[in-house]
Amino acid sequence: MKKVYIKTFGCQMNFHDSERLLGLLGAQGYSPVDDPRDADLIIFNTCSIREKAEQKFFSQLGRTKHVKRRNPLVKIGVAGCIAQQRGEELLSRAPYVDFVLGPQNISRVGEAISRERSVLTEENEELHTLDIPAFRKRGVSAWVNIMYGCNNFCSYCIVPYTRGRERSRPADSIVSEIRALVSQGYKEVTLLGQNVNSYRSETDFVGLLRMVNEIEGLERIRFVTSHPKDLGRGLINAIRELDKVCEHIHLPLQSGSDRILRLMNRRYTLQDYKEKVELLRDTVPGIAITTDIIAGFPTETEEDHQATIRALQEIQFDGIFAFKFSPRPQTRAAGMDGQVPEDIRLERLNEILNLQDRITEARNLLFKGSVEEVLVEGASEKDRSLYTGRTRTNKIVNFSSPGDLLPGEIVHVKITSPHRHSLDGILIR
Repeated sequence: MKKVYIKTFGCQMNFHDSERLLGLLGAQGYSPVDDPRDADLIIFNTCSIREKAEQKFFSQLGRTKHVKRRNPLVKIGVAGCIAQQRGEELLSRAPYVDFVLGPQNISRVGEAISRERSVLTEENEELHTLDIPAFRKRGVSAWVNIMYGCNNFCSYCIVPYTRGRERSRPADSIVSEIRALVSQGYKEVTLLGQNVNSYRSETDFVGLLRMVNEIEGLERIRFVTSHPKDLGRGLINAIRELDKVCEHIHLPLQSGSDRILRLMNRRYTLQDYKEKVELLRDTVPGIAITTDIIAGFPTETEEDHQATIRALQEIQFDGIFAFKFSPRPQTRAAGMDGQVPEDIRLERLNEILNLQDRITEARNLLFKGSVEEVLVEGASEKDRSLYTGRTRTNKIVNFSSPGDLLPGEIVHVKITSPHRHSLDGILIR
């Protein structure tokens, strides 16, 4: 049997694309391996959302030319957003690369392998209609694409240029995929889209949630990502009313400064955002809210930065993903005047992260003594004698059990020792 090694960079969407590449390649006789030196086919599924991700990819790509020297028959491919963005340039920069495959064309991976030095980066108008198989490692939770692309054109983001315009999968196709996953033992799904609020097929996103909530044997539903400008009362009520939808939402704020939000083309103000957070917490008591923050966006002043600091203090997120601004080709922000020096971007990022660490730790302390519903994932990585799982609010819990547990079981755990990034507890029978 032929062997394939896939190295994935970036977001959940990319990791699921890699699962689908493995599904397509499995049908062609490939099995996955963990070492590129053992592979007949090497694919880098890339991310271009930030410069650091690109640097990591090019560093690892450079090492594979030695693999090619030892085995000239090995095929090397570049997939993902850098493939879409750079196209033919990758073949010139790295002559040992055999094919370039954009994210809208992963269904053509077999064609890419068979053609000589192919570049497949065309716009794919039919992507959302294709049922692409996925090879998932055994587990209890699965990612499911509900839509592709993005129409928002935030001024810092390259996604609309690499993944194209928004297209929603048919609801029946999504439901069929999830039913099949449940029959394979999966208990939880995460519905994926750049902006799930924009989902439109024969129903809207709330309608889709209601359909998925009816699937027998499915225990939990999560979704990412939600755009604040599109978050409405209908979705908030659905989180409260639908028993399988988890009480967690990832709602990217990006900045606490209205001036910077306008430059980012986010189309909401801080006050708009805070009102939606208040509605979420009033409607769904105990909901966990996480966010994204960009430090050092072009023209950001110390006053703008302090507005973000105040927003973090006031809103009290459960967790954040924060990054310093990274100029991306084709985006408006890359060409803006007033680029913030690297050292200031880093300084502001560290202040944001240090503040949020304190907030997250304080919020997690509130769980001490509480009893939480936990979906068991398996043995804990930090201590194999313990089990690990997640609460409905997406908190990682490591806990002891007097007896054996199976992945996929739902148990109740008393939290004995909260930490910044996880909770420790004991099983309650």
